[in-house]
Amino acid sequence: MLIGEVARRSGVSARMLRHYESLGLVRPSGRTGSGYREYSGEDIQRIFHVESLRAMGLSLREIGRALDDPGFTPSALVDDLIRRTRERIAVETELLTRLRRVRATDPAGWEDVLQVVTLLGALGSKSADARQRAALASVDEVPVEALVEAALGEGDPNVAGALRWALARSGGGGPALLAEGLGSPVAAVRERAVRSLAEMPGGEATALLRNALASPDAVVRGYAALALGTRGEADAVPALVDLVVAGTNDTDAADALSLLAGDGAAADRIAAELVDRLARDTTGASARGRLTQALAGVPGAGSSRALQELLHDEDRAVALTAAYLLQLRDMG
Repeated sequence: MLIGEVARRSGVSARMLRHYESLGLVRPSGRTGSGYREYSGEDIQRIFHVESLRAMGLSLREIGRALDDPGFTPSALVDDLIRRTRERIAVETELLTRLRRVRATDPAGWEDVLQVVTLLGALGSKSADARQRAALASVDEVPVEALVEAALGEGDPNVAGALRWALARSGGGGPALLAEGLGSPVAAVRERAVRSLAEMPGGEATALLRNALASPDAVVRGYAALALGTRGEADAVPALVDLVVAGTNDTDAADALSLLAGDGAAADRIAAELVDRLARDTTGASARGRLTQALAGVPGAGSSRALQELLHDEDRAVALTAAYLLQLRDMG
């Protein structure tokens, strides 16, 4: 079969067939009396082998080794192809994500496109200062999806604070995206997600924070409780008391409990929760001291009765703290 017919049937151009021949990949088995290349059935089969390997992503040099080296083992090459393909997909996926984010800003002109691209690039910069400047400048110019991704991956506390500030002032969609971060297998990502939600206004963020009170992650529960306490959500009381017992953000938790004790009924419920924890045998001495101090911020008869009973507590430090707090109340 002559080269023109081979090109027509195989879909490989005559020019490429000549290139294959120059590299030694496919050599026609014979020549006609006029000197034209003549390909045998085996030659054509080799052409299809070359094309199949090219379709897998092999270079022409790798194809030559694969076809001619008897000691060649394809498994290592296939593993390498898998790695390179994954890398290429990752690069293309990143590009696609960036293009979608640029499109989401509905740019009016190339200056807008370049501004968004610059900010997106700065959010991924190795420089913390550059990332912080981008976060503070990006409220109206970068899609909320990019801000959420940056916030969930940010380890620098100053940059993280700037990103939370930007998210709190961004448009819709932020809470739902952050909710996905609450389910991350990475503890640091879960913490960043709940801290970002804690600074976001609105009912959607509040509802997600309520859900976070049931999280198996104590850090997530704690930040959710602190945020809900400042929003007047009584559901946060048990988790806030947990913080007091654990000694984690216990001062902030006590302040939140005081804020929630705005009326007599609420104050008595909170006092009862604190007293219940005090009565548990598993509560350590330092935790009992913090629980007693937390009663100071809870007004009403319930907390006063609890302090009176604690005057006779076996733990002298607790008894002295209760006496001091009652004295302050009498002075007030």
